[in-house]
Amino acid sequence: MQYKTIVLELIQDRPELHRRLQAERMLIPTLDLFASELKASHDEWKDRLSRAKPGSEQGQIAGEALEIALKELEGRLPSEPPRPDQEEPSLDEAMRFLRRHTPPA
Repeated sequence: MQYKTIVLELIQDRPELHRRLQAERMLIPTLDLFASELKASHDEWKDRLSRAKPGSEQGQIAGEALEIALKELEGRLPSEPPRPDQEEPSLDEAMRFLRRHTPPA
C-alpha cells in the first residue's frame, strides 16, 4: 500500500495547504508523518474489525479499515473552501479512489 501517495492526493486536494507546505519545505516531512500515522491507523482498524467480525474476508476488512483511517486523517487536515471552478467529488469518484488504494484480497 502506498500511504504516501494517498496522503499526497489528500494534500493536493487542498491547494492552499499544498502550496504552503511546499513554500516552507515541509511537504516531504508532512507526507512522511501523515503516511506513518495513516498506516498505523489502518493496521489498528484492521485488527479491531477482524476481532469484531471474525470470519470476514480480509480484503473487505482491509477496505473498511482504510476507509475509517482515511476519514480520521481527513478530519485532521485543514479544510479549504471549494474553488468556484471545482465541483464536489461524486460518490463514484470517491469509490474509485478507495478501490485504487485498497489492497487486493
